[in-house]
Amino acid sequence: MESYLQEFGEVKAKHSSEETLQKWRNLCSVVKNPKRRFRFTANITKRSEAAAMRRTNQEKLRIAVLVSKAAFQFIQGVQPSDYVVPREVTDAGFQICADELGSIVEGHDVKKLTFHGGVAGIAEKLSTSVKDGLNTESDLQTRRQEIYGINKFTESEQRGFWIFVWEALQDMTLMILGVCAFVSLIVGIATEGWPIGAHDGLGIVASILLVVLVTATSDYRQSLQFKDLDKEKKKIDIQVTRNGYRQKMSIYDLLPGDIVHLSIGDQVPADGLFVSGFSVLIDESSLTGESEPIMVTAENPFLLSGTKVQDGSGKMMVTTVGMRTQWGKLMATLSEGGDDETPLQVKLNGVATIIGKIGLFFAVVTFAVMVQGLFSHKLSEGTHWSWTGDDARQMLEYFAIAVTIVVVAVPEGLPLAVTLSLAFAMKKMMNDKALVRHLAACETMGSATNICSDKTGTLTTNRMTVVKSCICMNVKEVSKPSEASSLFSDLPESAKKLLLQSIFSNTGGDVVVNKEGKREILGTPTDTALLEFGLSLGGNFQTERQASKLVKVEPFNSTKKRMGVILELPEGGLRAHTKGASEIVLASCEKVINTNGEIVPLDEASINHLKVTIEQFACEALRTLCLAYVELENGFSPQNPIPVSGYTCIGIVGIKDPVRPGVKESVAICRSAGIIVRMVTGDNINTAKAIARECGILTDDGIAIEGPEFREKNQEELLSLIPKIQVMARSSPLDKHTLVKHLRTTFDEVVAVTGDGTNDAPALHEADIGLAMGIAGTEVAKESADVLILDDNFSTIVTVAKWGRSVYINIQKFVQFQLTVNIVALIVNFSSACLTGSAPLTAVQLLWVNMIMDTLGALALATEPPNNELMKRPPAKGTAMFGLDGPDSHVILNTLIFNTFVFCQVFNEISSREMEEIDVFKGILDNYVFVGVLGSTVLFQIIIVEFLGKFASTAPLTLAQWLITVFIGFLGMPIAAGLKKIPV
Repeated sequence: MESYLQEFGEVKAKHSSEETLQKWRNLCSVVKNPKRRFRFTANITKRSEAAAMRRTNQEKLRIAVLVSKAAFQFIQGVQPSDYVVPREVTDAGFQICADELGSIVEGHDVKKLTFHGGVAGIAEKLSTSVKDGLNTESDLQTRRQEIYGINKFTESEQRGFWIFVWEALQDMTLMILGVCAFVSLIVGIATEGWPIGAHDGLGIVASILLVVLVTATSDYRQSLQFKDLDKEKKKIDIQVTRNGYRQKMSIYDLLPGDIVHLSIGDQVPADGLFVSGFSVLIDESSLTGESEPIMVTAENPFLLSGTKVQDGSGKMMVTTVGMRTQWGKLMATLSEGGDDETPLQVKLNGVATIIGKIGLFFAVVTFAVMVQGLFSHKLSEGTHWSWTGDDARQMLEYFAIAVTIVVVAVPEGLPLAVTLSLAFAMKKMMNDKALVRHLAACETMGSATNICSDKTGTLTTNRMTVVKSCICMNVKEVSKPSEASSLFSDLPESAKKLLLQSIFSNTGGDVVVNKEGKREILGTPTDTALLEFGLSLGGNFQTERQASKLVKVEPFNSTKKRMGVILELPEGGLRAHTKGASEIVLASCEKVINTNGEIVPLDEASINHLKVTIEQFACEALRTLCLAYVELENGFSPQNPIPVSGYTCIGIVGIKDPVRPGVKESVAICRSAGIIVRMVTGDNINTAKAIARECGILTDDGIAIEGPEFREKNQEELLSLIPKIQVMARSSPLDKHTLVKHLRTTFDEVVAVTGDGTNDAPALHEADIGLAMGIAGTEVAKESADVLILDDNFSTIVTVAKWGRSVYINIQKFVQFQLTVNIVALIVNFSSACLTGSAPLTAVQLLWVNMIMDTLGALALATEPPNNELMKRPPAKGTAMFGLDGPDSHVILNTLIFNTFVFCQVFNEISSREMEEIDVFKGILDNYVFVGVLGSTVLFQIIIVEFLGKFASTAPLTLAQWLITVFIGFLGMPIAAGLKKIPV
């Protein structure tokens, strides 16, 4: 079997090729119902359609860009367009239609854009303002939606319950049994009349309908779970100016005319036009396949939905939404693409295929033995040339039993149990603030041996405040407003002006007044902390921003570890401000502002003082930032990069970001579970070490290293170094990627990686499990991740690992449970057929057993909490043991076998709740699904035995017989407990 399964083992947890996915499906030759087995797997055809659409888009946009470039040369000679505004558009209060807007942006049509008056002209025709955004309080809101549509994509409709019933009926073996039941009805009624002759046929029909309804109900509930999870995956918020206020809003609420704020890592939520901004670099690869980023400017203002902001920041005006965009059409195609198969699903499909072939062989042999027995009996009586209706019905019953053996033997529920268990785990994780984007991530997380975690926001709370500062060479506490006011009053006037200008101008954040009239600070936690500090000093954000003009902005990214702006001053001249990692910015400084507010050269004593201050702040687990500026006396061209040297140091601030409660305990749990936690951060090494010690990550035998030092190591040094690294500070995205790659390939570890920024995407993609932050994470990071940590909390990562492990245990016990039933059912019927010429379990009984083990068993066992296991197989005896006699003794014996068999499985399920523990009843009442399934099984078993004798070929049992069969079934529990004590 192992060698056979090797053929299925090529499918990876991530990034499997379409050829590989197709290959394993072709290997599954014995599939009773392909529609069920492959329902939740990737639709390779749809993926091909999406790839073809991308290629078409790429060619279309390439031509559009070439045409728009050529159009610049003739822009002065634009002739009046023959465009006429449709009547319904003017009646609604607008001056341009949706199709015209779509052709301008999608076609990069500079000529049309100029004709309509550029961005300002289109804003006017859309009845919006590039400054205040849409006014949704007017009566234009509904008409705007009617004319231009809404920003939602067409999705595949939720299939109704009866569709799942129909798909469950597609099972080939059930269809054959249906034909058998129909023939049995005709023959039975013809020979014995109604209703006696219809019992066998109606019994099979009722069993088929019950199996179909239970199967359809399970599948339907599963599809609803996936639908809910899919909705959560698509929730994306973005900053928008509307009604004069900057606010956070779902991208699905956007309308043409909305003003959207874009920053690094954002996904462009709709087609639109660039309004203002700096260094906006757009990655269009998701839409066009082009790897080279595009610079968006006032000359090339076209922004396409689904593309991503790689660098810079700016504002765009939405022009086209929803299904009118190419991204909308692409999403509609991909919505039916499905998820890749997980390695566990593929392996269990292999097991199901092998056992299916074995079951088919046993079914044929059982049928042949029973038919041979019938022939031998007729031959001995000399009636082999005369065949009656009863003989035909007997042959039909044999055939139905053979087909039902195939039904029971092929464990179609195995791969489906993986999906059910994963869906259940995903739903539970959603409640625990973890959103799984790819099924395989649940499964892979159960095998994780390393977690490479960010510091900020994951191990810490991401609620930052400036608590210490060194301005003009003076170190002071500033955690209280009174301390900040005291600091500001002691500063020289010139230093005050520079400090406030640096804080309020060199920022990606904003200070706004919300709908309630309250002041609100927007931006990253670092920007928010600095702006709060500036406001506590008595500064005014709007006054500072309006006092000078922004010429250029270079946003912060984790490669440069600094942010810079160029200002045109009101009195004339240009000034550059920079802020960032203290060591890096300080290294670019040549001067410093002293205690008297004078600008003096940065001598050795001053450098040592600042370095000691940085180290002191860092050892107190504070994040440090250095603020600096330089006068640009020789002018500056916006096309050039901001200078990186010649700066004057204004000061250093220490930002406190407390460790999250429960992180230390979570790290300890990981260590005891064999998972190594490593911190990878861009912060100062002393800050990182202080936080790592507080979290319990850095131990005495561990190493803390800086990114630049790590980069210089050769291959041989890395082999001995990497296993000991517990903290990597001042790391670049490439360092993180290199560490993850070595752990996965060289050391064969299963690595989970956390990330929140655009530059974390390569490491998230490379890792076995990428975990993106749901709050602080950018859309680029989320797109590359397998799991979203919705509360940005490290403890949630531990929860994901716990559920990942539970998936393996649940599937392991279900495999053992189902294979036990499979093997016993085959042996009971096969051995009895060989010895007596008849099968003790009828088609109806086998169908009921199949439903217990396949659908109900999966529902009960695949949704158990962790540490559950099944280790049991029950026996059954004959007539002498029960003292049976009389004409009904054969039916009663078969009923006893059937009842014992079912109760063996009932107690088998209970034993499987714990893999290693003897006490399997602990917490059983907490799992209402398990109790409900078990109770329903017992109730229906009583009904089948006591009241459905004619249909199920059973006979009512005495109380003693019930107790004996239940007791025999119960014997499996002490046997299972004994087996658990055997060391393995």
